[in-house]
Amino acid sequence: MSPSLQPSAHLTAQQLVEHALATSSADDCIAIVRDTTSANLRWANNTLTTNGVMTEVSMTVVSFAAVGGGVATGSVSGSASTLEQVTALVTAADAAARAGSPAEDEAELVGDVTSPDWETGPETTDIGVYDAFAPALGEAFVQATAEDRLLYGFVNHDVATTYLGSSRGLRLRHVQPTGHYACTGKDTSLTRSAWTGGATRDFRDVDAAAMAATVAQRLRWAERRIDLPAGRYDTILPPSSVADLMIDAYWGAGARVAHEGESVYSRRGGGTRIGDKVAAPGVSLFSDPAHPGLECAPFVIAGASDNTDSVFDNGLPLGRTDWIRDGLLTGLLQTRHSAGMTGQPVTPMVDNLVLEVGDGAGTIGDMVAGTQRGLLLTCLWYIREVDPQTMLLTGLTRDGVYVVEDGEIVGAANNFRWNESPIDLLNRFSAATESVPSFSREWGDDYFSRTATPALRIPDFNMSSVSQGV
Repeated sequence: MSPSLQPSAHLTAQQLVEHALATSSADDCIAIVRDTTSANLRWANNTLTTNGVMTEVSMTVVSFAAVGGGVATGSVSGSASTLEQVTALVTAADAAARAGSPAEDEAELVGDVTSPDWETGPETTDIGVYDAFAPALGEAFVQATAEDRLLYGFVNHDVATTYLGSSRGLRLRHVQPTGHYACTGKDTSLTRSAWTGGATRDFRDVDAAAMAATVAQRLRWAERRIDLPAGRYDTILPPSSVADLMIDAYWGAGARVAHEGESVYSRRGGGTRIGDKVAAPGVSLFSDPAHPGLECAPFVIAGASDNTDSVFDNGLPLGRTDWIRDGLLTGLLQTRHSAGMTGQPVTPMVDNLVLEVGDGAGTIGDMVAGTQRGLLLTCLWYIREVDPQTMLLTGLTRDGVYVVEDGEIVGAANNFRWNESPIDLLNRFSAATESVPSFSREWGDDYFSRTATPALRIPDFNMSSVSQGV
């Protein structure tokens, strides 16, 4: 047995990748190792309840086998800290590929590209990432207790180092820091609730005192209860709510389903709406792996093929992609397979999203001051798609629907169920702020946390029914 195959408690990610590639008996193989450390704090009732650091090493093996009529693939994922675990994953992936049918997204594998830092070990995080945040949080607990408020919440910081290797010579490495915070405040009678949250790369830009102050201010706004009926309201959506909606618009932008007439991006009579007006002039929606503060993987990492991803595209370079430019649809999520169907450029998914409005200016406070009567939302949740043809979504409001009268917040309304299409909203908004880093409460915790969006004022946001949620 060669030294690289000796059992060891300290196998490197590179050794795991090389062992997978050497072990596979398929025609081609891709091995993706993620080495992740995570540090978290949780609190409730103004007391820190848990903290911890976790480490995980996982692997996805994608095997490719020539079968009658093409190439089949098999993808298997699992823990991978030992050679035995890696061998088991490879064996299962090879078997799945040989038993599979030809893949419709078959394409030539990317090969012979090596990251200059391929040999570098994984980066990590630890509880020290909260050295400044934690003491300030403790002070916030003291103040909240003195002022009859209860704080609940959590912070989490991950650093994931990904190693992607292939039998064609790919050796790519990427380090992805991801952090977020969320805090809910309640009065001691538990009749009022407010929330705030955000995303960060390293917690150096997170102010626990400011977080707690935001919650306190929103609880004060809610001291007066104003019951309102369902209807259409002049509504201010904060950047977090806009992020909720734009992520749905992004995830629904698969080129294949659009080409097949199944989405809001489908053109009547056939094909996609690329080149058509889908938003107001000045609206731009784009992704860029190098966007400051939202940096993400500059190459495709795909553990399985679906509507928007292809395992054959692993390692393809990613750059800035404009999805909407000045109101015109300019791109959809394209694999090389779907690009061949649509005749459009290959534009794979990128792990961040930025919405900008050309004349966006000012702050949410400015929007409130300019509103005669309307609503200011905190966040949206439980979002579900109703109609993909229009991208009609439904969901609920939560933790603060504030009533604005004559430019001032005068109380909190009941919660609502709402029905809206994010594409419609990009045509109907009456004002926008500058774009700022944002955090989707619905999708940011586990799926998509790198966004920058403006606040939008919607003159006729559809609150379809009253909700009893809090």
